[in-house]
Amino acid sequence: MSTVKNYLSLVKFSHTIFALPFALIGFSLGAFNGGLHTVSLNKSIGWAGDITNGLNFKETSIKLLLVLVCMVTARSAAMAFNRYLDRSFDAKNPRTAIREIPKGIISANSALRFVILNCVLFVIATFFINSICLFLSPIALFVILFYSYTKRFTPLCHLVLGLGLSLAPIGAYLAVTGRFDLLPILFSFAVIFWVSGFDVIYALQDIDFDQSQELYSIPSVLGKKKALRVSELLHVLSAACVMAAGVYGGFHVIFWVGIAVFVGMLIYQHSIVKPDDLSKVNIAFMTANGIASVVFGVLVIADLLIF
Repeated sequence: MSTVKNYLSLVKFSHTIFALPFALIGFSLGAFNGGLHTVSLNKSIGWAGDITNGLNFKETSIKLLLVLVCMVTARSAAMAFNRYLDRSFDAKNPRTAIREIPKGIISANSALRFVILNCVLFVIATFFINSICLFLSPIALFVILFYSYTKRFTPLCHLVLGLGLSLAPIGAYLAVTGRFDLLPILFSFAVIFWVSGFDVIYALQDIDFDQSQELYSIPSVLGKKKALRVSELLHVLSAACVMAAGVYGGFHVIFWVGIAVFVGMLIYQHSIVKPDDLSKVNIAFMTANGIASVVFGVLVIADLLIF
């Protein structure tokens, strides 16, 4: 049990709360709105290549389980790879020196094997979903693993992180329908701007360390005050995307209550983090964004179910 706990800590499993609700939104959009053209499991060989008039409960449950496996394995691979690649920097940074690899709780080689295992499980899961998810799986893995290199050469690393998490809603939608549509893409753009915005806030904690190590981030390049303005802009764009999704998707009052909570949490986190006071960064990062994601996800899915 202690080994499992160590690996859960390595990948910050609790942070799954950010993207998971949006993956469930994408899945629900496909299951409830895309049923006439959904892609179903072939019961004889487990291959998802047949177009049917909808998924029955068993097939939908299997699809959902496979999507959750993809979510967990992709995120675990990405986070563990980030810890593996940044282990020398983490050891030097007082804030991160307590992480599992610098402290010797998990060896670097063990972490790398964990990354490979999760990548393999991710690809296997996409095989049993449908052909388009399988064909796109290497691209998805490239994006989420490539993020770990970006802080070495660009301050736009936050947007790459956002791009990685934004694959959740469109990927889950593809798992059900086998096609791209504008509505889940709007949710994906919302995730890009939302995640990159709060990652900028989180990076404020390491501004001095990043500058000393010549690592790139928006705070280390622009300074605290300007970085917070960039974060605000990104969150305005995120709010605009979810509103556009609401209008385009013809959602109802429950959805708009969800947007009110989502936007309210964005405003709240910017109200408690100041350039000269970073004491509440963790509240803004984990609490505010966790509430925003979960409540919004629940209300969007409720809107789809009820209306």
